[in-house]
Amino acid sequence: MIKHASIHEARERAEGDGLRVLVMRHWPRGVRKDRSDLWLKEAGPSRELLHAYSHDGLPWAEFEQRYRREMLQERSDVLEHLRALEREHGVLTLLCHERIPPAEHCHREVLLALLAGQDKALHAGGGPPGA
Repeated sequence: MIKHASIHEARERAEGDGLRVLVMRHWPRGVRKDRSDLWLKEAGPSRELLHAYSHDGLPWAEFEQRYRREMLQERSDVLEHLRALEREHGVLTLLCHERIPPAEHCHREVLLALLAGQDKALHAGGGPPGA
């Protein structure tokens, strides 16, 4: 089972968290290292994509498509690593700084869908992914 949570809201380890994995490119400010068991920064969006979304106004639908493409085409080994961790630990909790529910969007949701094999179902625009 793969779950997700905000690293800010998950101050104490909850029963059933399993392995807690931070899936962000940058470590969040003010967060102690003991809040996660593993930091897998390669599971987060690339720096370029984060900058385009956070600073250049890249729309969420485009961010989502590009992040999905990054993970499937450039970092599929990271997806397999996360699946292996789930098999090993039984439960995996993906963490990032975004609150639950996210104010707008969070890459965790895309990552969860990719891990569940639902990458095509996530396309918000209604057309085929990458269109």
